[in-house]
Amino acid sequence: MIKRKYLAVLKEKLGKFPAVALVGPRQAGKTTLAKELGGVYFDLEQEEGRVALEFQWHELMRGEKLVVLDEAQEYPDLFKRLRGAIDEDRKKMGRFLLLGSVSPGLMQFVSESLAGRMALVELTPFLWAELAAEQQKNLWLYGGYPDGGVLQPEDYPDWQIHYLDLLTARDLPNWGLAAQPKLTQRLLKMLAVLNGQTFNGSQIGRSLDLSYKTVSSYLDYLEGAFLIRRLPPYHANLKKRLIKSPKIYWRDSGLLHALMNIHSREELYHQPWAGVGWEGFVIEQVIGHLRLAGKNFEAYYLRTSDQYEVDLIVDFGKSRWAIEVKLTAAARLADLERLEKTADMIQADKRILISRTEQCQSSETSVSCNLPYLLDRIDTE
Repeated sequence: MIKRKYLAVLKEKLGKFPAVALVGPRQAGKTTLAKELGGVYFDLEQEEGRVALEFQWHELMRGEKLVVLDEAQEYPDLFKRLRGAIDEDRKKMGRFLLLGSVSPGLMQFVSESLAGRMALVELTPFLWAELAAEQQKNLWLYGGYPDGGVLQPEDYPDWQIHYLDLLTARDLPNWGLAAQPKLTQRLLKMLAVLNGQTFNGSQIGRSLDLSYKTVSSYLDYLEGAFLIRRLPPYHANLKKRLIKSPKIYWRDSGLLHALMNIHSREELYHQPWAGVGWEGFVIEQVIGHLRLAGKNFEAYYLRTSDQYEVDLIVDFGKSRWAIEVKLTAAARLADLERLEKTADMIQADKRILISRTEQCQSSETSVSCNLPYLLDRIDTE
């Protein structure tokens, strides 16, 4: 079994906070990771789990064991009780670990009852740095889900399709998405085709006979289930007209490729959208590794009406990165020069051009490199 790098992050947070919320998509490995910490485990999605917790509550509150509460958002009455238990002894750390597959659902209860008492950790499917070299080669194609992704390529794409079928038929409706499963499946396929493009809710709505408002609401659920990312536009006074709609990316490339009926790397490389697909994969890896390293930042993209663009802007508050992504094996000088010019517009401190090159070069402010080169150095930045 691969040791998740998030284990050290969880231990650190549990040493500093009475409670930690571990959120992430279904089947990303939250329960497996939590059980490595020991403690007492309760599945609150099941009636037996809720009954068992009630029966043992007073004993657990007096004890020293970590209490792991899986799918905590399914038991809303729990959160005020947790607040009371924490406030009785605010100096006692590492008491509760809450797991959740629906970020907004869990965070609503956390913000109402546990603000200031809890840290948040987002668990993604496997990241590049967590895998061996041979597995890294296939991560883009198969995605990072432990059960059906890069570790078990023989199950691709059947596992991915089954995973999405279960989400659309059971989980998303249970979480409040008011759409028939077939409609949600159509929306998912449409979002796969539109991966990496700016969001146009009216266009999608016309195709599905839905209003713009309804489409945006459905995307809230898909984003909350960690299926998609809405990358917001960067706002700056550049004396240029800026694109103001977010970009839509699939967070796991294996799910995207299954929806697009891709079965091999050779087939993937010949797709007209391969460059945009690689762009989304790189963005997820960079964001995931920055979060894993404990960096505080906001992520954006930039596009002007005259086609100056930065695929990913990482704003740390005191500094700023401008990152451009190319699928090519040899980045052109013209690509770097255009990145430099666009990065000047937003006063970026570091300009990073990521391609599949084997010849990485860097200066104090500019880097032309491959993805592993950048990810290996994120901890030291």
